[in-house]
Amino acid sequence: MSVPLAAASPHVMNTYNRVPIALDRGQGVRVWDIDGKEYLDALAGIAVSTLGHNHPRLVPALQEQVAKLIHCSNYYHVPGQEKLATLLTERAGMDKVFFCSTGLEANEAAIKIARKYGVDKGIEKPVIVVYEHAFHGRSIATMAATANEKVRSGFGPLPEGFLRVPANDLPALKAATEGNPDIVAVLLEPIQGEGGLHPMRAEYLRQVRQLCDARGWLLMLDEIQCGMGRTGKWFAHQWAGIVPDVMSMAKGLASGVPVGAVLAKGSAADVLQPGNHGTTFGGNPLAMRAGVETIEIMEADRLLANATEVGAYLKAALEKAFGALPGVKEVRGQGLIIGVELDRPCGALIGRAAEAGLLVSVTADSVIRIVPPLILTAAEADEIVARLAPVVRDFLAPQGDRP
Repeated sequence: MSVPLAAASPHVMNTYNRVPIALDRGQGVRVWDIDGKEYLDALAGIAVSTLGHNHPRLVPALQEQVAKLIHCSNYYHVPGQEKLATLLTERAGMDKVFFCSTGLEANEAAIKIARKYGVDKGIEKPVIVVYEHAFHGRSIATMAATANEKVRSGFGPLPEGFLRVPANDLPALKAATEGNPDIVAVLLEPIQGEGGLHPMRAEYLRQVRQLCDARGWLLMLDEIQCGMGRTGKWFAHQWAGIVPDVMSMAKGLASGVPVGAVLAKGSAADVLQPGNHGTTFGGNPLAMRAGVETIEIMEADRLLANATEVGAYLKAALEKAFGALPGVKEVRGQGLIIGVELDRPCGALIGRAAEAGLLVSVTADSVIRIVPPLILTAAEADEIVARLAPVVRDFLAPQGDRP
């Protein structure tokens, strides 16, 4: 018996425009609601459920860990932290990790590293370069780094210390920072997830890396949505052949268990010392076990290669389905992070797709976001297109042509 969703949760703050369904269980890339309706999950909890649902190896590992120890204070050593930190630093080519619980916290830690890095060099008011269309979180500080005015509106005054520039424009970056001795870091997303799935060009990433080296700035990359194998490499910036000084991550790191992390390299790895930063829940034994198992399963099951192969197949299928359709501007993305941009706002498609048995989202008002679990098969990719295509065609059809 379903709950009356239109009036559900009267004691929960109204911060989401929810689709009127309630999910009950999942298996692989499929989920079922409380009424038993099946959906193909092309959203994965917004790029979170890396291994899909009810994974046969992850679930028993988490059950075992729950029976041993869920939480302990960071007053003590947590062996799982060292194990996960080793796995991450080896794959990222970086030195040290701070564990937290969310991407927002990871970006807060990155901002604190940049500011203290500057203060330690004698810069009284450090400035971090950020980007148009960027999204880094909803705390007061990460909102200031975020570009979306809808996210920022009503929460002023926001902290100072951020300088915004356009993406993929090195002359604009140089012009905006020329002669400014307070710049300490550049913070960017290799693929802007909430900003509409816009990628930074590989050459631009290399140019920014060189500029940061020349000027003594930290290069800080937000890999929260595009990292953890989603593009076919562990981290999206690795396609450009660079290594950042600081990197934030979360979402897919533990396949649904809340984990955030900020990685650092070189001098940036030693900026934070005891008393400078902390967390209650970050790095707890359950979260660390989930992160370790996720990485080990990804490698055992070749999920990076799968993201590359099935992602290319899905993108090609979407281009074939939508390439000549009036109203579709572009299909873009890499691996299993794909956006279909329309020429008009399309938030209504979230509910319409759900009615058709498909979970997707819309970001930046007009971009359909497809970020399924990395276990997706080519056959399931075909299903995504088969369920999405008629919904989009109907949405774009002139009013008189709709059935």
